Amino acid sequence: MSLSLDVLAFGAHPDDVELMCAGTLIKLSREGYKVGVVSLTAGEMGTRGTVQIRRKEFENSSQIMGLSANEILDIPDSKVQVTEVNRNKVISAIRKYRPKIVFAPYWKTRHPDHSHCSSLVREASFYSGLINISTGQEKFRPDKTIYYMELYDFDPSFIVDVSDSFDDKIKAMKAYESQFYSENNKETGNEATYIATKEFLQSIITRGQYWGNKIGSAYGEPFYVREPIKVNDPVKLFSDHHFSGLL
Repeated sequence: MSLSLDVLAFGAHPDDVELMCAGTLIKLSREGYKVGVVSLTAGEMGTRGTVQIRRKEFENSSQIMGLSANEILDIPDSKVQVTEVNRNKVISAIRKYRPKIVFAPYWKTRHPDHSHCSSLVREASFYSGLINISTGQEKFRPDKTIYYMELYDFDPSFIVDVSDSFDDKIKAMKAYESQFYSENNKETGNEATYIATKEFLQSIITRGQYWGNKIGSAYGEPFYVREPIKVNDPVKLFSDHHFSGLL
């Protein structure tokens, strides 16, 4: 059974997408688009939490974001490598959800799983359109693959104003109580990690403010597109940006 989505965002682990582009996904969902998230792994190699806990957190976060679909694939954590087996799993997900646009992590990043996720999604998005790659599904190729920023910066192709959805982005992050700092997190016996500190949470807020400032907004999320972006009406496009406030 296939479900035609407008947007499908891929991450290597549960919580990756929430960190980097949840504001955009929430905004699109509120505007009536069908949005989905696929995690390649269950995050079983993570320092904190368990597979069961993280699956529950994944579901809770998906509800906060208003997703139309969500799924965790069975690629092993720490083994997100570009192999034919793994690529076909991603192809199957793309053919299942048939998204117009795919989001993936930018390929230059700190975590090997994340950079491999980027390559897998890029390759799968192309090969999904080939009839001779058989998965028992109809072929399908998304219109565009768009990359979201992680630790390493890039010059964005565009920045989405997420001022109205940023509070819910933080709520979606905090749904992962085992992973991130939360006043309600009373767990004991977990090894300390940087992403579970107040400082990490503040860094996400600060980055959102930094990119928002670039477009004259409170919060922003940056994205990169490999190909030139076609524009039919530059007057309408740029009059909507209100650049005068940035001068």
